[in-house]
Amino acid sequence: MPKIRTATLVPLLTAVLVAPTAALAGSLWHPANNEAGFTFHPDHSTSTKTRAEVLKELEEAKADGSYSYLLRGLPPPSRDVGPGKTREEVIKELLNMTPEERARMDELYGDN
Repeated sequence: MPKIRTATLVPLLTAVLVAPTAALAGSLWHPANNEAGFTFHPDHSTSTKTRAEVLKELEEAKADGSYSYLLRGLPPPSRDVGPGKTREEVIKELLNMTPEERARMDELYGDN
Protein backbone atom coordinates (compact mmCIF):
# COMPACT_ATOMS: atom_id res chain seq x y z
CA MET A 1 0.00 0.00 0.00
CA PRO A 2 2.74 2.58 0.84
CA LYS A 3 4.44 2.01 -2.55
CA ILE A 4 1.21 2.82 -4.39
CA ARG A 5 0.74 5.97 -2.34
CA THR A 6 4.32 7.07 -3.02
CA ALA A 7 4.02 6.22 -6.70
CA THR A 8 1.01 8.52 -7.09
CA LEU A 9 2.00 11.21 -4.61
CA VAL A 10 5.44 12.00 -6.03
CA PRO A 11 4.29 12.78 -9.62
CA LEU A 12 1.32 14.72 -8.31
CA LEU A 13 3.47 16.81 -6.00
CA THR A 14 5.99 17.40 -8.80
CA ALA A 15 3.24 18.59 -11.15
CA VAL A 16 1.85 20.93 -8.51
CA LEU A 17 5.26 22.50 -7.93
CA VAL A 18 6.33 22.73 -11.59
CA ALA A 19 3.08 24.00 -13.16
CA PRO A 20 3.23 27.57 -11.75
CA THR A 21 6.82 28.09 -12.87
CA ALA A 22 6.01 26.85 -16.37
CA ALA A 23 3.18 29.37 -16.56
CA LEU A 24 5.55 32.19 -15.61
CA ALA A 25 8.01 31.34 -18.35
CA GLY A 26 5.69 32.74 -21.04
CA SER A 27 4.73 35.90 -19.21
CA LEU A 28 6.29 39.36 -19.20
CA TRP A 29 6.92 39.32 -15.44
CA HIS A 30 9.32 36.85 -13.82
CA PRO A 31 9.92 36.40 -10.10
CA ALA A 32 13.29 37.67 -8.92
CA ASN A 33 15.23 37.67 -5.70
CA ASN A 34 15.43 41.44 -5.40
CA GLU A 35 13.63 44.24 -3.61
CA ALA A 36 10.87 44.51 -6.20
CA GLY A 37 10.33 40.75 -6.30
CA PHE A 38 10.04 40.60 -10.08
CA THR A 39 11.71 41.51 -13.34
CA PHE A 40 10.10 42.73 -16.56
CA HIS A 41 10.99 41.16 -19.91
CA PRO A 42 9.26 42.99 -22.81
CA ASP A 43 10.98 40.72 -25.34
CA HIS A 44 8.71 37.88 -24.15
CA SER A 45 5.58 39.60 -25.41
CA THR A 46 3.88 38.77 -28.66
CA SER A 47 2.25 41.57 -30.60
CA THR A 48 -0.44 41.37 -33.24
CA LYS A 49 0.36 44.83 -34.61
CA THR A 50 2.89 45.59 -37.28
CA ARG A 51 5.51 48.29 -36.91
CA ALA A 52 3.66 50.42 -39.47
CA GLU A 53 0.43 50.23 -37.44
CA VAL A 54 2.21 51.27 -34.26
CA LEU A 55 3.91 54.20 -35.99
CA LYS A 56 0.56 55.28 -37.46
CA GLU A 57 -1.04 55.23 -33.98
CA LEU A 58 1.89 57.23 -32.63
CA GLU A 59 1.46 59.89 -35.31
CA GLU A 60 -2.29 60.06 -34.61
CA ALA A 61 -1.61 60.50 -30.89
CA LYS A 62 0.87 63.27 -31.60
CA ALA A 63 -1.59 64.97 -33.97
CA ASP A 64 -4.53 64.99 -31.53
CA GLY A 65 -2.39 66.04 -28.54
CA SER A 66 -2.91 62.94 -26.40
CA TYR A 67 0.75 61.91 -26.75
CA SER A 68 1.97 64.77 -24.55
CA TYR A 69 -0.42 63.68 -21.78
CA LEU A 70 0.68 60.06 -22.01
CA LEU A 71 4.36 61.05 -21.79
CA ARG A 72 3.63 62.60 -18.39
CA GLY A 73 1.64 59.61 -17.16
CA LEU A 74 -1.65 61.50 -17.32
CA PRO A 75 -4.88 60.26 -18.85
CA PRO A 76 -5.63 62.04 -22.11
CA PRO A 77 -8.62 64.38 -21.95
CA SER A 78 -11.88 62.97 -23.21
CA ARG A 79 -12.94 64.04 -26.65
CA ASP A 80 -15.88 66.39 -26.82
CA VAL A 81 -18.68 64.52 -28.55
CA GLY A 82 -20.95 67.52 -28.81
CA PRO A 83 -23.34 69.41 -26.60
CA GLY A 84 -24.83 67.55 -23.67
CA LYS A 85 -28.49 67.25 -22.80
CA THR A 86 -30.38 70.01 -21.13
CA ARG A 87 -31.99 69.51 -17.74
CA GLU A 88 -35.42 69.45 -19.35
CA GLU A 89 -34.38 66.70 -21.77
CA VAL A 90 -33.08 64.54 -18.93
CA ILE A 91 -36.28 65.02 -16.88
CA LYS A 92 -38.40 64.22 -19.94
CA GLU A 93 -36.44 60.99 -20.51
CA LEU A 94 -36.88 60.06 -16.86
CA LEU A 95 -40.63 60.62 -16.98
CA ASN A 96 -41.03 58.68 -20.24
CA MET A 97 -39.09 55.66 -18.98
CA THR A 98 -40.85 52.29 -19.35
CA PRO A 99 -41.49 50.15 -16.27
CA GLU A 100 -38.86 47.65 -17.49
CA GLU A 101 -36.26 50.42 -17.85
CA ARG A 102 -37.16 51.79 -14.41
CA ALA A 103 -36.83 48.32 -12.86
CA ARG A 104 -33.42 47.95 -14.50
CA MET A 105 -32.32 51.35 -13.19
CA ASP A 106 -33.55 50.45 -9.70
CA GLU A 107 -31.62 47.20 -9.91
CA LEU A 108 -28.43 48.99 -10.95
CA TYR A 109 -28.57 52.04 -8.70
CA GLY A 110 -30.98 51.05 -5.95
CA ASP A 111 -34.48 52.42 -5.49
CA ASN A 112 -33.91 55.32 -3.11
